[in-house]
Amino acid sequence: MRNIYIFFIAFFVVFGLLEWQFKPDATKVVAMQKPMEQAAFVHTSEKASTTDEVSMDAMMLDANFLDQAGAKADTISWKLLGIIKYTKKPHPDFEEGVMFPIINSTLKAKQGKKVVLSGFIVPVDTKTYALSKNVFAACFFCGKAGPETITGLKFKGATPKLKTDQYVTIEGVFRYNDSDVDDWIYHIDQAVITKGL
Repeated sequence: MRNIYIFFIAFFVVFGLLEWQFKPDATKVVAMQKPMEQAAFVHTSEKASTTDEVSMDAMMLDANFLDQAGAKADTISWKLLGIIKYTKKPHPDFEEGVMFPIINSTLKAKQGKKVVLSGFIVPVDTKTYALSKNVFAACFFCGKAGPETITGLKFKGATPKLKTDQYVTIEGVFRYNDSDVDDWIYHIDQAVITKGL
């Protein structure tokens, strides 16, 4: 009987340690939003950058480029990116039309400006990544969130090798897309990882 108690205690200790090890930091996980069912904006890998991979250390050496440019980056949140409406417009490829985003005025003012955003890395293909509000299992691709919860990334210089669900902070130039249904709604160009190694 004593061996059974020891077994169960050991089992729960090991289970607890495993859960603690693989559980994301609660301060980094943002609550999921209700998905936008009819959103049509998606990414095509044909437009993806084909730059070479480099180590994260080499990428961090470039992290000061925004500060050196003289402009301070504004922090944007997933909550702000989620303040979006959609309007149905006709499209030659889709008989029922397509839901186009209506970008809020705060984000329109940030077009072409330097921003900071934190999120989870989601691989698009072997050389392209996106930044997601949610982990991969609950991201836009899986139907658990809308396209406003993901941001395309175009790195300054070579593309670093990143891990799925790696939590990072990115600085770069914000760009929105409200017309091309084959691309992301939001982008961060000239992206540099400032935290998350």
